[in-house]
Amino acid sequence: MQTRFFFAIVIALLVAGMIAPAAAQDETISLNLLGTYATGLFDEGAAEIVAHDPETQVLFITNADADTLDILDISDPTVPSLVRTIELEPYGAGVNSVAIADGIVAAAVENEAVDGAGTVVFFDTAGEFISQVTVGVLPDMVTFTPDGQRVLTANEGQPSDDYSIDPEGSVSIIDISGGVADLTQDAVSTATFTDFTIDDIDPAIRIFGPNATGAQDLEPEYVAVTPDSSTAYVVLQENNALAVVDIETATVAALVPLGFKDHSIEGNGLDASNDDDAINIATYPVLGMYQPDAIAAFEVDGEVFLVTANEGDARDYDTFSEEVDAADLTLDEDAFPNADALLADAAMGPLTLTNTLGDDDGDGAFETLYAYGARSFSVWGADGTLIFDSGDQFEQITAERLPEDFNSTNDENNSFDDRSDNKGPEPEGLTVGMIDGALYVFVGLERIGGVMIYNITDPTAPVFVDYVNNRDFAGNAEEGTAGDLGPEGLIFITAEDSPIDAPLLVVTNEVSGTTSIYEITPGM
Repeated sequence: MQTRFFFAIVIALLVAGMIAPAAAQDETISLNLLGTYATGLFDEGAAEIVAHDPETQVLFITNADADTLDILDISDPTVPSLVRTIELEPYGAGVNSVAIADGIVAAAVENEAVDGAGTVVFFDTAGEFISQVTVGVLPDMVTFTPDGQRVLTANEGQPSDDYSIDPEGSVSIIDISGGVADLTQDAVSTATFTDFTIDDIDPAIRIFGPNATGAQDLEPEYVAVTPDSSTAYVVLQENNALAVVDIETATVAALVPLGFKDHSIEGNGLDASNDDDAINIATYPVLGMYQPDAIAAFEVDGEVFLVTANEGDARDYDTFSEEVDAADLTLDEDAFPNADALLADAAMGPLTLTNTLGDDDGDGAFETLYAYGARSFSVWGADGTLIFDSGDQFEQITAERLPEDFNSTNDENNSFDDRSDNKGPEPEGLTVGMIDGALYVFVGLERIGGVMIYNITDPTAPVFVDYVNNRDFAGNAEEGTAGDLGPEGLIFITAEDSPIDAPLLVVTNEVSGTTSIYEITPGM
């Protein structure tokens, strides 16, 4: 039976692991779809990461299918049009990310070899090549520091399919203060994890790859830089941690575990089964690993905060996989006296868990259960303290707004409840923006689709604003009639930088290969 829509009210005292109190909807802004550009490619990663140049009013979009940067003209955002593609095959085996600052475009390109150095390639906004440098293995994300003096890459260093090769993760820092035209390899510094042995790393940080050192196991996913350009916060997604990087010295100053979300607390519930053909958001004795993907840094009253989209991610390789259904685990009888009821198909039996945590005494029976992601967004202090988590609001909101398509997958319609056993709506990308003195976060939901909007002007008490989903659940995904599927990249464009003198949100959608542009307008 479908659960009713509610927000749980909890104690206002905020401590790590606690959800923040829910609040009434704030309708100060709304999104109005202006236009969409479609590549016509389904489920090929043809529109993933996006960057905007305000001088030329173009978007640069990574197209993994073609290994190109696609340049879209958005001078009229109601009819975005393709003006050029930049072929990236000469620079590597695949483009992963793009960023723009002061008329300079930086693209992160991986090497064909699993342990080969990646490349950052610089172009002007007309798409003309300027220079290139090599960085760490598998640069998965690239960004400029706010002062425009440096470019950073998160070098994920993922292992080979058979886990016989496991490169070290790292963060590359490129000094572009002297310009990029005459850039040499001397401009590149790399922050590594080689100084952290497994014994040095907090045991709350997951180090679990077969025979991996700490440096091999830590896999940078995404980078956020503080407004003063001094510090980078780097998501280590699979490890459920952050790395704090001193940019000036190119050193990792600290590794911070993110801890776990208690899904047994009211307001932290989840729908754990895709076998019950129903919406059933309930509490369970499970801990969620936050494992964020995207992260952003912002400042309020001189204090730095972080905001994350808590997607979750597992290691699943040919010779090593940590994924297991709850029903396939043996539960400790003392910890779970009601194990049979919990592991029923209509309860949490199908929920995907990790088998690398929870067997505390090594007897083969699990005393604690750990799931991937938190199905939420979170606000953190600069020291990694949890300030706010949205609890089960994403699932509650989508259950109310889209009850017939709740927890759908992103590549097929008529897939109600399909993702409930595996990270639910799966928040992945996010961006923040200031509008009329208020700060907002926009969070993309990778599976069911759409964007959650919250007012985070008070980081300790974010307020839900709206949920907008440009997906047609009556359409056919493969035929391109289902609208936007699989939001991946999001950027906020200020009114000052916008072609229409109004703030915009741009969303690139990986599965549908579409890019949609929204005008952000005062709420009704």
